[in-house]
Amino acid sequence: MRCFYTVCRLLAALLATLLLIGAAPRPQQAATAVDRQHITLLPDAVANSTPPTLSAASYALLEPISGTLLAAGDADTRRPMASTTKIMTAMVVLERCAMEETVTVHPEAVGIEGSSIYLFAGEQITVKTLLYALLLASANDAAAALAYHVAGGIAPFAALMNEKATALGLCDTHFCNPHGLHHEEHYTTARELALLTAAAMAEPAFAEIVATKRYSASMTNGAASRLFVNHNRLLSSLEGAIGVKTGFTKAGGRCLVSAASREGLTLIAVTLNDPADWRDHTALMDWGFSAFEALTPVPMPSPLPVVGGCVGSVAIRPSEAPMLLLSATHPALSCTVELPRFLYAGFAAGEVVGRAIYRMGDRVLAEIPLITAEGVDALPTRPTLWERVRNLFRRY
Repeated sequence: MRCFYTVCRLLAALLATLLLIGAAPRPQQAATAVDRQHITLLPDAVANSTPPTLSAASYALLEPISGTLLAAGDADTRRPMASTTKIMTAMVVLERCAMEETVTVHPEAVGIEGSSIYLFAGEQITVKTLLYALLLASANDAAAALAYHVAGGIAPFAALMNEKATALGLCDTHFCNPHGLHHEEHYTTARELALLTAAAMAEPAFAEIVATKRYSASMTNGAASRLFVNHNRLLSSLEGAIGVKTGFTKAGGRCLVSAASREGLTLIAVTLNDPADWRDHTALMDWGFSAFEALTPVPMPSPLPVVGGCVGSVAIRPSEAPMLLLSATHPALSCTVELPRFLYAGFAAGEVVGRAIYRMGDRVLAEIPLITAEGVDALPTRPTLWERVRNLFRRY
């Protein structure tokens, strides 16, 4: 009889263990629960917050990580973009050249009309110096020198620019030269110029150059050193300004691309053919930063107990830190954390064990995978409960 009760107790314990196994699933390999880290919302309060009236023929205000257009005016009309062309010129060069690479100035790159640093044929100068001349001093001869160095001429370099535009999905952008001097088939839109700039600003070398106010370069071949002063006065007057490029032609008017960061949010503004561009960019940026805010919620769950391991618990952390782009008057957010009660040992770091769900009312904004901060090895195995029950029956 005592043996019977012992067996019953063992079977009950086995059943309880099987139930617990269902409550504590093994961790899964890390996976991304959302398509991209940056989650965006079209803010409900936008209609109550009107962007300022601008003088631009076209304009766009963009949040660059998601590509969300926050404000726009005639943003899809093709227009000349003048020297803001050089944003793409720099991108193509940075993809194909080392910064310290030496360029021998081609004779055809000398004497280009418009802004110039007065290069001479045969002069040797680094790619880095030419890029600073291109983006700070807006030097057309620097643009031509880089084009000849990279592609052997203006037309083949423009082909590379158009190839890059296609790769970026820019359907209403076309380049005929690297400097932006007027050509009927040289155009973009405010929207696409903002998207192009977002891609360029993701390149650290580009972002560093366009944020520089002054740059002194030591020249070669006996030429005197040159000081390049950034034409972008917003670097000194606009709060949080970090770039990017000015431009002007008679046909295209004043063109300007700016970028600024405040309190974790970055915005890119574009105006085409805007006689009051400095004022308009300041007004548009100030409106954008007052109308929107960026939140980066980071759930910090308590450690989970670990069964059968060399340690008794493991820390849990989010696999990513998505940014939520919200209106400045957004309702309160809520977060629900879904985790098992415990884990069985024998898992690696970075394995998915749950998720954090962020909501605004009934609307799900983000689902963030929760992962193990470290791996935990299982202790050496002992006979399982089932094996012990089986062995007990074998004895009788």
